[in-house]
Amino acid sequence: MSTALAAAVTVPEGNPLHTISVLVRNQPGVLVRVALVFARRGYNIESLVVSPDPTDAGFSRMTITCRGAADTLEQMIRQVAKLVDVVRAIDHTGQSVVETEIALIKLQAEVSERTEILQIAEHYKAKVVDCGTGSLILRVTGGSEKLDSFISLLRPFGLVELVRSGKILMTRGPEAT
Repeated sequence: MSTALAAAVTVPEGNPLHTISVLVRNQPGVLVRVALVFARRGYNIESLVVSPDPTDAGFSRMTITCRGAADTLEQMIRQVAKLVDVVRAIDHTGQSVVETEIALIKLQAEVSERTEILQIAEHYKAKVVDCGTGSLILRVTGGSEKLDSFISLLRPFGLVELVRSGKILMTRGPEAT
C-alpha cells in the first residue's frame, strides 16, 4: 500500500476502542497473517497479547485492541475468521467481560520520596517488586483506566521505565471467549 493511500485510510483517535479475541492454531506465520488484515485497512493495533491455550497445546489466544468504526472492524473480523489457522474471532466491545492489564513501573526514588510513592502504590494495590538505593520497581494490575491513572500520579517522581502487558479479557458466563 502506498503511503498516500495509507494516510488516507488512517483511523482517527476519536473512534471507540475495540477488544477482539482470536483463537488460532499454534502455527508459524499466523500472527503475521492476522496483523496484515489490520494493516491493509490502515488500522493500528494498540495492544496485542498472545498466549498458548493451557487446555490444548495446539492452539493460542490473541487479544487485540484497536480503534475504529464498528462496521469496518466487523468486516475485518470476518476476514480474520476466514484465515486458515483461525478457529474464531470475536469483537467483545459492549459485552460483559472481565479484563485486566499488568504494568511494571521503574521510578527514580530517593529515600525521602518513597513514603509518598508507597502511599500511592498502596491505594492502587500495587506491589513493590524491586527496591534499590536510587530506584523502585512497582507492579500493578487492573483495568486500563486504573493503570493510566496510577502512572499519571507517578510521573512527577521520575519515571525511568514502563512496561505494560496489553489488555487480556474473558467473557462472563458459560460462553467461550
